[in-house]
Amino acid sequence: MNNPSSPRRVAIFEIPSNEEAYLRQSVLAEYDLRFHPEPVKPENVTLAREAEVLSVFIYSRLGAAELAEMPNLKLIATRSTGFDHIDLAACRSRNITVTNVPFYGENTVAEHTFGLILALSRNIHRAYMRTSRGDFSLDGLMGFDLKGKTIGIVGAGHIGLHVIRMAKGFGMNVLVYDVRQDRFLAEVLDFTYAPLEKLLSQSDVVSLHAPHNSRTHHLIDRDALKLIKRGAILINTSRGGLVDTAALVRALDESVLAGAGLDVLEGEELIKEEKQLLASQESAEKLRLLLSNHILRHRENVVITPHSAFNSREALNRILDTTIENIQAFIAGKIINVVRD
Repeated sequence: MNNPSSPRRVAIFEIPSNEEAYLRQSVLAEYDLRFHPEPVKPENVTLAREAEVLSVFIYSRLGAAELAEMPNLKLIATRSTGFDHIDLAACRSRNITVTNVPFYGENTVAEHTFGLILALSRNIHRAYMRTSRGDFSLDGLMGFDLKGKTIGIVGAGHIGLHVIRMAKGFGMNVLVYDVRQDRFLAEVLDFTYAPLEKLLSQSDVVSLHAPHNSRTHHLIDRDALKLIKRGAILINTSRGGLVDTAALVRALDESVLAGAGLDVLEGEELIKEEKQLLASQESAEKLRLLLSNHILRHRENVVITPHSAFNSREALNRILDTTIENIQAFIAGKIINVVRD
Protein backbone atom coordinates (compact mmCIF):
# COMPACT_ATOMS: atom_id res chain seq x y z
CA MET A 1 0.00 0.00 0.00
CA ASN A 2 2.27 2.78 -1.18
CA ASN A 3 0.13 4.71 -3.66
CA PRO A 4 -2.01 7.16 -1.66
CA SER A 5 -3.63 8.53 -4.82
CA SER A 6 -5.76 5.41 -5.32
CA PRO A 7 -8.98 4.89 -3.30
CA ARG A 8 -8.63 2.84 -0.12
CA ARG A 9 -11.50 1.30 1.81
CA VAL A 10 -11.19 2.37 5.44
CA ALA A 11 -13.73 0.94 7.92
CA ILE A 12 -14.00 2.89 11.17
CA PHE A 13 -15.98 1.31 14.01
CA GLU A 14 -17.03 2.61 17.45
CA ILE A 15 -17.18 6.15 16.13
CA PRO A 16 -19.60 8.77 17.49
CA SER A 17 -20.98 11.44 15.17
CA ASN A 18 -18.71 14.25 16.34
CA GLU A 19 -15.57 12.15 15.75
CA GLU A 20 -16.92 11.05 12.37
CA ALA A 21 -17.28 14.69 11.36
CA TYR A 22 -13.71 15.38 12.48
CA LEU A 23 -12.34 12.52 10.36
CA ARG A 24 -14.43 13.47 7.33
CA GLN A 25 -12.78 16.88 7.37
CA SER A 26 -9.27 15.42 7.64
CA VAL A 27 -6.85 14.20 4.99
CA LEU A 28 -8.53 10.79 5.24
CA ALA A 29 -11.42 12.24 3.25
CA GLU A 30 -9.63 11.24 0.05
CA TYR A 31 -10.21 7.59 0.91
CA ASP A 32 -13.36 5.47 0.84
CA LEU A 33 -14.45 5.91 4.46
CA ARG A 34 -17.13 3.70 6.00
CA PHE A 35 -18.29 4.64 9.51
CA HIS A 36 -20.07 2.37 12.00
CA PRO A 37 -21.06 3.48 15.53
CA GLU A 38 -20.98 -0.04 17.02
CA PRO A 39 -17.94 -2.18 17.89
CA VAL A 40 -16.95 -5.01 15.57
CA LYS A 41 -19.07 -8.04 16.47
CA PRO A 42 -19.66 -11.44 14.84
CA GLU A 43 -23.00 -10.18 13.51
CA ASN A 44 -21.59 -7.05 11.84
CA VAL A 45 -18.01 -7.97 10.92
CA THR A 46 -19.01 -8.40 7.28
CA LEU A 47 -19.44 -4.60 7.12
CA ALA A 48 -15.65 -4.46 7.02
CA ARG A 49 -15.24 -7.29 4.52
CA GLU A 50 -13.76 -5.08 1.78
CA ALA A 51 -11.66 -2.93 4.09
CA GLU A 52 -7.91 -2.63 3.71
CA VAL A 53 -7.70 -0.48 6.83
CA LEU A 54 -9.73 -0.99 10.00
CA SER A 55 -9.86 1.47 12.88
CA VAL A 56 -11.46 0.44 16.18
CA PHE A 57 -11.63 1.39 19.83
CA ILE A 58 -11.39 -0.95 22.83
CA TYR A 59 -14.73 -2.78 22.63
CA SER A 60 -14.08 -4.44 19.27
CA ARG A 61 -12.72 -7.94 19.88
CA LEU A 62 -10.56 -8.87 16.92
CA GLY A 63 -9.57 -12.50 16.88
CA ALA A 64 -8.84 -15.04 14.16
CA ALA A 65 -12.53 -15.56 13.36
CA GLU A 66 -13.16 -11.85 12.83
CA LEU A 67 -9.99 -11.39 10.80
CA ALA A 68 -10.98 -14.28 8.55
CA GLU A 69 -14.00 -12.22 7.45
CA MET A 70 -11.71 -9.42 6.22
CA PRO A 71 -9.52 -10.96 3.48
CA ASN A 72 -8.20 -7.58 2.23
CA LEU A 73 -7.20 -6.23 5.62
CA LYS A 74 -3.66 -4.85 5.87
CA LEU A 75 -3.80 -2.48 8.84
CA ILE A 76 -5.63 -2.27 12.17
CA ALA A 77 -5.31 1.22 13.65
CA THR A 78 -6.67 1.03 17.18
CA ARG A 79 -7.59 4.38 18.69
CA SER A 80 -6.21 3.40 22.07
CA THR A 81 -2.93 2.79 23.83
CA GLY A 82 -3.93 -0.69 25.01
CA PHE A 83 -4.26 -3.48 22.47
CA ASP A 84 -5.42 -6.48 24.49
CA HIS A 85 -8.63 -6.52 22.40
CA ILE A 86 -6.60 -7.56 19.34
CA ASP A 87 -5.17 -11.04 18.72
CA LEU A 88 -1.64 -10.08 17.72
CA ALA A 89 -0.63 -13.65 16.87
CA ALA A 90 -3.55 -13.94 14.44
CA CYS A 91 -2.54 -10.61 12.91
CA ARG A 92 1.05 -11.79 12.44
CA SER A 93 -0.11 -14.95 10.73
CA ARG A 94 -2.07 -12.80 8.26
CA ASN A 95 0.69 -10.18 7.90
CA ILE A 96 -1.64 -7.50 9.28
CA THR A 97 0.07 -4.49 10.86
CA VAL A 98 -1.34 -3.15 14.13
CA THR A 99 -0.77 0.44 15.26
CA ASN A 100 -1.91 2.24 18.38
CA VAL A 101 -1.91 5.68 19.99
CA PRO A 102 0.97 5.43 22.46
CA PHE A 103 0.61 8.94 23.88
CA TYR A 104 -2.49 11.09 23.94
CA GLY A 105 -3.73 11.83 27.42
CA GLU A 106 -1.21 11.14 30.14
CA ASN A 107 -2.27 14.23 32.06
CA THR A 108 -5.93 13.59 31.13
CA VAL A 109 -6.03 10.14 32.74
CA ALA A 110 -3.94 11.32 35.68
CA GLU A 111 -6.41 14.14 36.37
CA HIS A 112 -9.29 11.64 36.27
CA THR A 113 -7.33 9.43 38.66
CA PHE A 114 -7.21 12.23 41.20
CA GLY A 115 -10.86 12.95 40.60
CA LEU A 116 -11.61 9.41 41.77
CA ILE A 117 -9.19 9.69 44.70
CA LEU A 118 -10.82 12.90 45.93
CA ALA A 119 -14.32 11.50 45.41
CA LEU A 120 -13.41 8.75 47.88
CA SER A 121 -11.02 10.50 50.28
CA ARG A 122 -13.55 13.28 50.90
CA ASN A 123 -16.71 11.19 50.36
CA ILE A 124 -17.86 13.51 47.58
CA HIS A 125 -19.74 10.76 45.77
CA ARG A 126 -21.50 9.61 48.95
CA ALA A 127 -22.34 13.20 49.94
CA TYR A 128 -23.79 13.94 46.52
CA MET A 129 -25.99 10.85 46.62
CA ARG A 130 -27.20 11.81 50.09
CA THR A 131 -27.96 15.47 49.36
CA SER A 132 -29.77 14.51 46.15
CA ARG A 133 -32.25 12.76 48.46
CA GLY A 134 -32.62 15.91 50.59
CA ASP A 135 -30.42 14.60 53.43
CA PHE A 136 -27.81 17.18 54.52
CA SER A 137 -26.48 15.34 57.59
CA LEU A 138 -22.74 14.88 58.02
CA ASP A 139 -22.91 11.43 59.61
CA GLY A 140 -20.48 9.05 57.91
CA LEU A 141 -19.05 11.71 55.61
CA MET A 142 -15.78 12.41 57.43
CA GLY A 143 -12.94 12.09 54.94
CA PHE A 144 -9.17 12.23 55.26
CA ASP A 145 -6.44 14.60 54.10
CA LEU A 146 -4.15 13.49 51.29
CA LYS A 147 -1.26 15.55 52.66
CA GLY A 148 1.18 13.29 54.45
CA LYS A 149 -0.48 10.10 53.20
CA THR A 150 1.28 7.53 51.01
CA ILE A 151 0.17 6.73 47.49
CA GLY A 152 1.40 3.57 45.79
CA ILE A 153 1.73 3.81 42.02
CA VAL A 154 1.75 0.46 40.21
CA GLY A 155 3.32 1.24 36.85
CA ALA A 156 5.39 4.40 36.39
CA GLY A 157 4.88 4.89 32.68
CA HIS A 158 3.77 8.17 31.15
CA ILE A 159 0.44 8.24 33.03
CA GLY A 160 1.94 7.02 36.28
CA LEU A 161 4.57 9.77 36.19
CA HIS A 162 1.87 12.42 35.85
CA VAL A 163 0.07 10.91 38.85
CA ILE A 164 3.33 11.08 40.82
CA ARG A 165 3.75 14.78 40.00
CA MET A 166 0.18 15.52 41.08
CA ALA A 167 0.58 13.48 44.27
CA LYS A 168 3.66 15.47 45.23
CA GLY A 169 1.60 18.63 44.71
CA PHE A 170 -0.83 17.31 47.34
CA GLY A 171 2.09 16.71 49.72
CA MET A 172 1.87 12.91 49.49
CA ASN A 173 4.64 10.37 49.91
CA VAL A 174 5.01 8.19 46.81
CA LEU A 175 5.98 4.53 46.48
CA VAL A 176 6.33 3.04 43.00
CA TYR A 177 6.34 -0.53 41.76
CA ASP A 178 7.63 -1.02 38.23
CA VAL A 179 9.67 -3.75 36.55
CA ARG A 180 11.81 -1.00 34.97
CA GLN A 181 13.41 1.45 37.37
CA ASP A 182 14.98 4.85 36.73
CA ARG A 183 16.88 5.93 39.83
CA PHE A 184 17.64 9.38 38.43
CA LEU A 185 13.94 9.99 37.79
CA ALA A 186 13.10 8.78 41.30
CA GLU A 187 15.53 11.32 42.74
CA VAL A 188 14.25 14.18 40.61
CA LEU A 189 10.56 13.49 41.32
CA ASP A 190 11.21 12.43 44.93
CA PHE A 191 9.62 8.97 44.97
CA THR A 192 10.80 5.58 46.17
CA TYR A 193 10.74 2.28 44.32
CA ALA A 194 9.38 -0.62 46.37
CA PRO A 195 8.42 -4.27 45.88
CA LEU A 196 4.71 -4.73 45.29
CA GLU A 197 4.23 -6.36 48.69
CA LYS A 198 5.74 -3.37 50.51
CA LEU A 199 3.78 -0.90 48.39
CA LEU A 200 0.49 -2.63 49.17
CA SER A 201 1.18 -2.85 52.90
CA GLN A 202 2.23 0.80 53.32
CA SER A 203 0.02 2.76 50.90
CA ASP A 204 -3.13 4.62 51.88
CA VAL A 205 -4.04 4.88 48.19
CA VAL A 206 -3.08 2.29 45.57
CA SER A 207 -3.40 3.44 41.95
CA LEU A 208 -2.97 1.07 39.00
CA HIS A 209 -1.29 2.23 35.78
CA ALA A 210 0.06 -0.99 34.28
CA PRO A 211 -0.81 -2.62 30.95
CA HIS A 212 -2.98 -5.73 30.94
CA ASN A 213 -1.28 -8.87 29.70
CA SER A 214 -0.66 -12.44 30.80
CA ARG A 215 1.86 -11.26 33.42
CA THR A 216 -0.38 -8.60 34.97
CA HIS A 217 -3.74 -10.39 34.78
CA HIS A 218 -5.28 -10.33 38.28
CA LEU A 219 -2.19 -8.60 39.65
CA ILE A 220 -4.48 -7.48 42.45
CA ASP A 221 -5.99 -10.77 43.53
CA ARG A 222 -7.05 -12.31 46.82
CA ASP A 223 -3.44 -12.82 47.98
CA ALA A 224 -2.47 -9.25 47.09
CA LEU A 225 -5.49 -7.87 48.91
CA LYS A 226 -4.47 -9.79 52.01
CA LEU A 227 -1.32 -7.65 52.06
CA ILE A 228 -2.98 -4.30 51.46
CA LYS A 229 -3.07 -1.73 54.23
CA ARG A 230 -6.41 -1.96 55.99
CA GLY A 231 -8.57 1.03 55.14
CA ALA A 232 -6.75 1.86 51.91
CA ILE A 233 -8.56 2.84 48.72
CA LEU A 234 -7.89 1.23 45.35
CA ILE A 235 -7.95 3.19 42.09
CA ASN A 236 -7.95 1.58 38.64
CA THR A 237 -7.87 3.72 35.50
CA SER A 238 -5.84 1.19 33.53
CA ARG A 239 -7.51 -2.11 32.58
CA GLY A 240 -10.16 -4.08 34.42
CA GLY A 241 -8.29 -7.36 34.10
CA LEU A 242 -5.61 -6.15 36.53
CA VAL A 243 -8.07 -6.73 39.38
CA ASP A 244 -9.80 -9.96 40.41
CA THR A 245 -13.35 -8.66 40.76
CA ALA A 246 -14.53 -11.35 43.17
CA ALA A 247 -11.55 -10.68 45.43
CA LEU A 248 -12.26 -6.93 45.27
CA VAL A 249 -15.88 -7.42 46.34
CA ARG A 250 -14.75 -9.58 49.24
CA ALA A 251 -12.14 -7.00 50.34
CA LEU A 252 -14.83 -4.31 50.37
CA ASP A 253 -17.29 -6.56 52.21
CA GLU A 254 -14.70 -7.26 54.89
CA SER A 255 -13.67 -3.56 55.13
CA VAL A 256 -10.12 -4.42 54.12
CA LEU A 257 -10.55 -1.69 51.52
CA ALA A 258 -12.34 1.51 52.49
CA GLY A 259 -13.34 2.13 48.89
CA ALA A 260 -12.52 1.76 45.22
CA GLY A 261 -12.49 4.15 42.30
CA LEU A 262 -12.86 2.29 39.02
CA ASP A 263 -12.84 3.72 35.54
CA VAL A 264 -12.47 0.17 34.22
CA LEU A 265 -14.09 -3.13 35.16
CA GLU A 266 -13.08 -6.66 34.46
CA GLY A 267 -15.41 -7.85 31.72
CA GLU A 268 -16.93 -4.38 31.32
CA GLU A 269 -18.10 -5.36 27.85
CA LEU A 270 -20.48 -7.83 29.51
CA ILE A 271 -22.39 -4.96 31.12
CA LYS A 272 -22.96 -3.38 27.71
CA GLU A 273 -24.35 -6.67 26.42
CA GLU A 274 -25.95 -8.11 29.53
CA LYS A 275 -29.38 -8.69 27.98
CA GLN A 276 -27.87 -10.80 25.23
CA LEU A 277 -25.63 -12.52 27.77
CA LEU A 278 -28.48 -13.55 30.03
CA ALA A 279 -30.41 -14.91 27.06
CA SER A 280 -27.49 -17.00 25.81
CA GLN A 281 -25.67 -20.10 26.99
CA GLU A 282 -22.67 -18.22 28.31
CA SER A 283 -20.36 -19.68 30.93
CA ALA A 284 -21.11 -19.52 34.63
CA GLU A 285 -17.84 -17.59 35.08
CA LYS A 286 -19.09 -14.74 32.87
CA LEU A 287 -22.37 -14.64 34.74
CA ARG A 288 -20.53 -14.52 38.09
CA LEU A 289 -18.40 -11.66 36.79
CA LEU A 290 -21.48 -9.76 35.64
CA LEU A 291 -23.09 -10.24 39.06
CA SER A 292 -19.94 -9.06 40.86
CA ASN A 293 -19.89 -5.90 38.75
CA HIS A 294 -23.54 -5.25 39.61
CA ILE A 295 -22.66 -5.58 43.30
CA LEU A 296 -19.87 -3.02 42.89
CA ARG A 297 -22.17 -0.60 41.09
CA HIS A 298 -24.53 -0.41 44.07
CA ARG A 299 -21.97 0.30 46.79
CA GLU A 300 -21.69 3.82 48.20
CA ASN A 301 -17.93 3.44 48.73
CA VAL A 302 -17.29 2.50 45.10
CA VAL A 303 -17.12 5.18 42.41
CA ILE A 304 -17.41 3.82 38.88
CA THR A 305 -16.99 5.82 35.69
CA PRO A 306 -17.61 4.33 32.21
CA HIS A 307 -14.01 3.98 30.97
CA SER A 308 -13.99 7.73 30.43
CA ALA A 309 -10.66 8.79 31.98
CA PHE A 310 -9.39 9.58 28.48
CA ASN A 311 -12.49 11.54 27.53
CA SER A 312 -11.43 15.16 27.30
CA ARG A 313 -11.79 17.30 24.18
CA GLU A 314 -8.04 17.74 23.92
CA ALA A 315 -7.23 14.06 24.38
CA LEU A 316 -9.82 12.94 21.84
CA ASN A 317 -8.38 15.28 19.24
CA ARG A 318 -4.91 13.90 19.91
CA ILE A 319 -6.22 10.34 19.53
CA LEU A 320 -7.83 11.14 16.19
CA ASP A 321 -4.83 13.08 14.92
CA THR A 322 -2.45 10.22 15.77
CA THR A 323 -4.78 7.68 14.16
CA ILE A 324 -4.88 9.78 11.00
CA GLU A 325 -1.07 9.92 11.02
CA ASN A 326 -0.85 6.15 11.56
CA ILE A 327 -3.10 5.42 8.57
CA GLN A 328 -1.42 7.99 6.32
CA ALA A 329 2.06 6.74 7.20
CA PHE A 330 1.12 3.12 6.56
CA ILE A 331 -0.36 3.87 3.16
CA ALA A 332 2.79 5.85 2.30
CA GLY A 333 4.95 2.89 3.33
CA LYS A 334 6.37 4.62 6.42
CA ILE A 335 4.86 2.72 9.32
CA ILE A 336 4.77 4.39 12.74
CA ASN A 337 3.48 3.44 16.20
CA VAL A 338 3.56 -0.28 15.46
CA VAL A 339 2.36 -2.55 18.27
CA ARG A 340 4.76 -5.32 19.23
CA ASP A 341 3.97 -7.82 21.95
